[in-house]
Amino acid sequence: MDVIGFTEAFLNVFPGIGMSPIRVATCVNIGVFVCVYIGAGWTIKVQYGILAVLGLSLISFYAGALPDVSMANFKGNMGSAFPENSGFFVMFALFFPAVTGIMAGVNMSGDLKNPAKSIPRGTLLSIAFTAFIYLTMALLIGASRPRAAMLADSFIVLDISRWPVLINAGIFAATLSSALGSMMGAPRILQAFAKDNIFPFLRGFSRGSGAANEPRRATILTCLIAQTGIPAGDLNAIAPIITMFFMVTYGTINLACFYESYTRNPSYRPAFGLSHWSTALLGAAGCVAVMFLMDPLWAVAGILFIMLLQWHISRKEIRAAWGDVKSGVAFEKARRALLRLEEERYHPKNWRPIVLGLSGGAWRRNHLAQFGSWLTAGRGILGLAQVIEGDFREVMEKRRQEEDKLRKYIASEGLEAFPAVVVDDSLLGGIDTLLQCYGIGGIKPNTVILGWAENPAGRPVFARILRQVSAMARSIIVVRSPDDDEQFARAAEHGTIDVWWKGGRSGTLILLLVHLLTRHPQWRTRGVRLLHAIGENSDAAKPGAALGELITTARIRATPVILNTRFPKESLRHESRGAALVMIGFEPPETEDENDRFFETTSEEMDGLGQVLLVYSAGGHSLNG
Repeated sequence: MDVIGFTEAFLNVFPGIGMSPIRVATCVNIGVFVCVYIGAGWTIKVQYGILAVLGLSLISFYAGALPDVSMANFKGNMGSAFPENSGFFVMFALFFPAVTGIMAGVNMSGDLKNPAKSIPRGTLLSIAFTAFIYLTMALLIGASRPRAAMLADSFIVLDISRWPVLINAGIFAATLSSALGSMMGAPRILQAFAKDNIFPFLRGFSRGSGAANEPRRATILTCLIAQTGIPAGDLNAIAPIITMFFMVTYGTINLACFYESYTRNPSYRPAFGLSHWSTALLGAAGCVAVMFLMDPLWAVAGILFIMLLQWHISRKEIRAAWGDVKSGVAFEKARRALLRLEEERYHPKNWRPIVLGLSGGAWRRNHLAQFGSWLTAGRGILGLAQVIEGDFREVMEKRRQEEDKLRKYIASEGLEAFPAVVVDDSLLGGIDTLLQCYGIGGIKPNTVILGWAENPAGRPVFARILRQVSAMARSIIVVRSPDDDEQFARAAEHGTIDVWWKGGRSGTLILLLVHLLTRHPQWRTRGVRLLHAIGENSDAAKPGAALGELITTARIRATPVILNTRFPKESLRHESRGAALVMIGFEPPETEDENDRFFETTSEEMDGLGQVLLVYSAGGHSLNG
């Protein structure tokens, strides 16, 4: 745009030069490129000479305009009279790129000695000075010439000025200055972008040259991009496109500042004292509004492009030096939600599974993790925990390594879970620590998931864990899988989900868990049966009606099955041999003296079955919605 602006002015002054506009613009583009390629130090020195010429041209304009000021012209030009197919926002789109040079200093932030201090001060001074120049020029042009002259003459400033030659020099200087500023700034932005490795194919542009780390590769690419726009040859065609790009850029920056400020991110510490989330939000909204007022179609295209770019970057999970504003937004939302949960009394109807999976050793308990994931997916929270026995000071490094392994395990299995590793003198002490301290506010485990103790030697400790967890008012799910962890299928088995109905609190929790399980895509097509054994000669109508009413109350799809039998356990086992999953309520042994009977009875119930979930409820939930 700047090069084409120079070309139009140049050919207006030298119409007989015999060169086409594209050739002149190409020569200027190459000249600007050579200056910048040499280095920023040389280019800045050239800018000082350009600034002097601009100052002289302004003096020429003011000297010519002030004597011609007329109140008649001023009053006649106070109202607007846009040409056909034009309007305020068309003029805005054409004029806006003229003020974007204010940001040249920001683009050079990597070359500034003290960017935090220089950028706010320099930018605000640039805005103030530029606003003064543009406003006074607009007022003086409107006061010194009639409307007809302004509409007819694109170079009316030449006619007004005292020494027209200085105006031509000023136009040359202004366009060259902007072109040099853009050619210096854009490559540095590209270089920084390439260093963050957003797109691997741009990685080569991250390298700099010389002691000043000049982005010469990026400068070459910038020159080539500029050259592709030169054939357009029309400022009125290019300026609106550039304005849309700037609106998208400024809007995105404002939105990022709003999020950082609004979420109170500690890393966001602007030295600029007037920075506030409200001004950033207003700026972002203003940019979006102006985009749609200029051209709705291009506005939608620009926003969709930014969304696509953001999606691509987030999908690659890049860890860049500038961080990610989304984490700040997520943190603030989580903080507020936790405070709200803390303030409101918990209601059983709002019960959600917050499950803590326990493993005695390294996490290879695939069946626990998988069932925990099935039961909490999209509706609860799953934590996978491990207890390391020993002295904390001696196993600190091991704890860190095990937590890393657990985190990698969660990632490799594709689980939505959180890792937790604690160190304690004993397994029971570690579980006690987890249940008391794991979580925050209203997000604390209400259910513990364990693997069944197949080894008789470990059953006394297992029974103590059950008693400890129930004493701490946590529900318990015990998973018994006939397959070891290596053979455990991560997909739902074929068959039905059989619930051995015994009633009580555990029964209501089982029905809630059945509902959650059947919401998962892998279990959605599995039928649910409520099995209840009664005496051989008992009337099945009444218990069948009761189960039907229970199913209606629970609002689950299930089939009641009443078994008339003399041997309830044998009949239930026989009925459920082909089930994908059997769910049975249980009560932990209250004393050590009851351990043997508990394990004998429970093992007998599960004998010959496939996957089994033993469920104990500590309360705190309700079937009534």
